[in-house]
Amino acid sequence: MRDLPAYGAGVTVTRPRPVPRDLYAVAAAVLLVTAAVLVGRYVYTYDDLIVGWPPLLGRWDPHLGPGTPAAVVVAAAVVAYGPAVAARLPWRALLPAAWGTTLAWTWSLALIDGWERGVAGRLTTSQEYLSVIDRWHDIPATLRDFNGHILLHSADNWPAHVAGHPPGATLTYVLLDRIGLGGGGWAGALTITVGATAGVAVLVTVRALAAERLARRAAPFLVLAPAAVWMGTSADGYFAAVAAWAVALLALAVTGRRLGWAAGSGLLFGLTCYLSYGLTLFAVVAAAVLLLGQRGVRARPVLFAPLLAGAAVVPVAFTAAGFDWWEAYHLLVERYYEGAAGVRPYAYWVWANLACTVLITGLATVAGLRRAGGVLVRRRAEGVRADGARAEETRLAFLVAAALLALLAADLSGMSKAETERIWLPFALWLLAACAFLTRPRGWLAAQAVLALLLNHLVATGW
Repeated sequence: MRDLPAYGAGVTVTRPRPVPRDLYAVAAAVLLVTAAVLVGRYVYTYDDLIVGWPPLLGRWDPHLGPGTPAAVVVAAAVVAYGPAVAARLPWRALLPAAWGTTLAWTWSLALIDGWERGVAGRLTTSQEYLSVIDRWHDIPATLRDFNGHILLHSADNWPAHVAGHPPGATLTYVLLDRIGLGGGGWAGALTITVGATAGVAVLVTVRALAAERLARRAAPFLVLAPAAVWMGTSADGYFAAVAAWAVALLALAVTGRRLGWAAGSGLLFGLTCYLSYGLTLFAVVAAAVLLLGQRGVRARPVLFAPLLAGAAVVPVAFTAAGFDWWEAYHLLVERYYEGAAGVRPYAYWVWANLACTVLITGLATVAGLRRAGGVLVRRRAEGVRADGARAEETRLAFLVAAALLALLAADLSGMSKAETERIWLPFALWLLAACAFLTRPRGWLAAQAVLALLLNHLVATGW
């Protein structure tokens, strides 16, 4: 019997290529979403979940619209040229370019549903903010009486979205109406325009705390986010921008040691808490920024004075006007469980909410989060202070982890049962920054674009 040649003696041994770990993470995310859809449709009923297309609040509705061609063109352009443009544009030009492209993407997705259903009618439904504009003729009196209409059994109870948020949310649209820009069209335009700046705020923060190169790598993913399906037109997109700029100004304050940035950050953090109760969890992200910028804080601890002073402005103003935030929050919890939350099963939503997060952040973000986790694990295993590029990546991974921690806290609280595809927009945008860790960005961007286009064309994402 002839002996087989030894390995290396002229014989080429072909070994199977290992499957990239990113694909394992993506496969797990796909399984999570699939499970949420199947369990939601075949184990529970509509009366259990109170959503039409679990885990999303919507219904199956394949359709095209006037925004379809524009959405396809914007997606193709960002996939083809986004990474190169983001790498080469001067920084001061990159930020408005990112904002403008995000506006184009969000508007085109919204207009797939048409002007009325996609934009002008979104904030005018019976549960939305504009439905109560005529009850705010006397703003101070309405603020004093606001808590008396939160519970379902109260006289003239507020509709769901008004009752579910502090009055700062509704007051935004009331003031817009007062300056002559009333109606759903103006409200939708404001929400989209402001909401589209949220990604710019994330870029500013990443550059300040980590590195410009990482911000540039993340830029196309923040622009082409599947979350844009809900950013246009949900008031949560506006909330996301306010919270994001609060974080961005704090990052600029601790790295640039400028008192003005600290005051502005505090003012926006205070406003954030009066737009949505759940966004108090942004304290976790703020704490991460302070840890990452601790050198600046130690060098100039006086930064805390304007930060805290700014943060007090909005709470003091609303309290002086007669609105009690703490009482309102406790009443909201009671109202929450009087309604859908008292029916929706925690055992399903505690993990199905995460499936919604996959849908609004995309599979690229799943892979990015896996890589961010790997960065933090390696940093811990090394046990020494990293420097250079590795330190920058560790700082970005830490920031993303803080946002993920805040999101998980919201999930476990039980105060987010369903509709998290819009409620968690403020947290989700920060997870997209993890895409800076990805190689071969065009393929991942294409996956993001396809997901967003499919969702917007196949599902009516009303609320």
